[in-house]
Amino acid sequence: MHIHDKVVSTILRNRISSVEVADAQAKTGVQAELHPINAGHYAVGKVHYVYTHSESNWPLHKQIEEAQEGSILYVDALDCGDRAVLGDIVAKYLFVYKRIEALVINGHVRDAHRLRKENYPIWIKGVTPLGCFNRDVELTPQIESMVSQRQTLLDGSIFVCDDSGCTMIEKNKINDDTLRKLEFIELQEDIWYFCTDTLKWSTYETICLKKYLDQKDVLPEKLVARLREFDL
Repeated sequence: MHIHDKVVSTILRNRISSVEVADAQAKTGVQAELHPINAGHYAVGKVHYVYTHSESNWPLHKQIEEAQEGSILYVDALDCGDRAVLGDIVAKYLFVYKRIEALVINGHVRDAHRLRKENYPIWIKGVTPLGCFNRDVELTPQIESMVSQRQTLLDGSIFVCDDSGCTMIEKNKINDDTLRKLEFIELQEDIWYFCTDTLKWSTYETICLKKYLDQKDVLPEKLVARLREFDL
């Protein structure tokens, strides 16, 4: 299995959250200001990057013709202010006909009532009734340079999206080292909950002092065995 698929599979199998993925990356990768428009969704996958710009959604309509099935489609709204870059009809096209996994928009949407009614897995910056203009716009050198940088960073990365927000694993971090860190974070969470729920330890004893490292005999053998895999 390719390392990209192994990382995605590990996250999905253990339902590793955006919080845990950020922790595994030393508190990095969080996409600021993005939040779900609908609660309860969980999406993990490879990012397909598209963009729109200059207060127009014309470029977006063109690019989403090539939206990849099963992808997390990332819409980069550049120089669009607080205007919505899409609404219900585009969302329906993407989820029903292009069959994307999730939609992440670095900007605003409209038709919030419809997007909520359909319960689409969408992460956004905000909602507004004010839409972009549907007009062909010139790609300026400044926007082109920004797109190149953003596409290099985002396209092909892994996103983990849930009620807390979105966390990215950059392409250069999709490797065995990150996989091991994710597995450790998941183990650590299991141990912490055992210590607080079953042993009734305080969070200070558990998280700060990590008393379980000096008192491994209080842990189930299964957790101790997994700890040994990390030389702890």
